[in-house]
Amino acid sequence: MKLAEIATLVQAELVGDGETEIIGLGSIETAAQGELTHLSSRVYRQHLASTSASAVILEANDLANCPTNALVVESPYHAFAVASMLFENRPRLPVGIQEPASVDGSATLGEGVRIGAFATVASGAILADGVEVGSGAYIGERCVIGTDTVIMSRAVLHHGVRVGDRCMIHSGAVIGADGFGFAPDAKGRLQPIAQIGSVCLGDDVSVGACTTIDRGTIEDTLVGDGVKIDNQVQIGHNCKIGDHSVICGCVGMVGSTVIGRNCMLGGAVGIAGDVPIHLTDGVMVSAMTHVSRSIDEPGLYSGGVLHDKSARWKRNALRFGEIDQLAKRLTRLEKKTDPGRQND
Repeated sequence: MKLAEIATLVQAELVGDGETEIIGLGSIETAAQGELTHLSSRVYRQHLASTSASAVILEANDLANCPTNALVVESPYHAFAVASMLFENRPRLPVGIQEPASVDGSATLGEGVRIGAFATVASGAILADGVEVGSGAYIGERCVIGTDTVIMSRAVLHHGVRVGDRCMIHSGAVIGADGFGFAPDAKGRLQPIAQIGSVCLGDDVSVGACTTIDRGTIEDTLVGDGVKIDNQVQIGHNCKIGDHSVICGCVGMVGSTVIGRNCMLGGAVGIAGDVPIHLTDGVMVSAMTHVSRSIDEPGLYSGGVLHDKSARWKRNALRFGEIDQLAKRLTRLEKKTDPGRQND
């Protein structure tokens, strides 16, 4: 593809030869002739002058040090993401149904649907135009799958799940399994609670490999438009995730959690508390943080204890347990030395 065509696609100012042929992508350190790269962090600025790439996507203030063709944009990382889709090389199934797939006669299939071998499409399911269902995937009864959505091999969508347009459900994901709901009787025996809600994903949602999104107890579990969910995430029943939020790998959230729009949860964040937790729009939580109460103001939040040498970490852990007693002792000492604090 000509560099000028890519410049038009990413709405960049082209500096250099627009006829340059681009055949692939590369990192700024290792890109070769014919490849496109990007500079989106000052950490990699040291590699710009020596790059062998045929073109670099960058900001205007880095142009003077660029030794090759340049595409000048305000957000190089986003522009590179857009350009990368030109070189996407995921194999596609052929249009039609590969044997021995199982497609119920009551299912509705749109134009250009692709269904891989050993996949199952159960009764009453509706697959819109351009849907792809990978080998061994399961689409349950009455599921509705939107236009151009891809269900990768061995993903499972239980009955009644609704998925919007242009979604990507990766292998091993399970959407719509029962939520974890039980009620104890007087003897402590646990009675299952019927999970009669479902799961609804908006448009342009990505669900990572081996992620689970549980169905709602009564109302649906909801995932908004443009939400990106990484691998091995657990989303409990009745959760609601706002549009364009990002959930990184190994996050776990208890049922009925509400995440606002444009939120970001770092890897292995845990959300659990005594009452349902709400995060307002624009909240970012750093990796390994335990969120035990609602957050009402946007911003970056962090928690947890940083790593240290094991012996020192153990000593500090013991001292952490003594903080309450130390605080009480300090209060008593302050009252003795400053009588005016008696009524504090």
